[in-house]
Amino acid sequence: MSQQEKSHIIKIFIADDHVFLREAFKSLLSEEETIEVVGEADDGKEAVERVAATMPDIVIMDIAMPVLNGVEATRRIKQQKPEIKVLILSGYEGEQYIYRVVQAGAHGYLVKSVEADTLFKAIEAVQRGEYVFPQSVHAAIQKEIDTLKHPGSGNQSDSFHKLTDREREILQLIGEGNTHQQIAELLQISIRTVDTHRNNIIKKLDVHDTANLVLYAIRNGITTIP
Repeated sequence: MSQQEKSHIIKIFIADDHVFLREAFKSLLSEEETIEVVGEADDGKEAVERVAATMPDIVIMDIAMPVLNGVEATRRIKQQKPEIKVLILSGYEGEQYIYRVVQAGAHGYLVKSVEADTLFKAIEAVQRGEYVFPQSVHAAIQKEIDTLKHPGSGNQSDSFHKLTDREREILQLIGEGNTHQQIAELLQISIRTVDTHRNNIIKKLDVHDTANLVLYAIRNGITTIP
């Protein structure tokens, strides 16, 4: 392969907690001469760390992942490396997920049942800087994209944006049904620290108890596990 041909290779990173799906997508993408899979991860936190090390052009990201979901992982990747593009490939079609990934900075959203040809075309479009979203929500999504490009043109703030990175992690873990003990062990912090964060989350989101935190997480696409 010539140097010129190498310069046109699209470097892809795959983040999905299902090994079978990761291997399937990796095998599919590797069939294309213009695509190189440079890394993979099985949770959002690992994805953020490995993407920074491998510097792909595009991250293909699942939403429902442990430790850190795909939406939050996308937001952190875009904060650290704005030039890296993210294409969400998820099993969920709800509009709440699509709005969240747009707000996080993703360039596209496809369902996992998508045909191979559509996936390849989406990758090429995202690489060109285009946005790829379901036609059914395209108009509404475009308004959201315009708002993000021009912050003064609309109100982007809601209670969720008041949360810190750690509070968002803990909100996801609470939404997934983890106990405070489990959260403390997963994040390697004390139970008292978990309690403090939980109380801060409740105040910022203006909810009254853990049950309502779980409902908030599910309704807003922060977790997909009831």
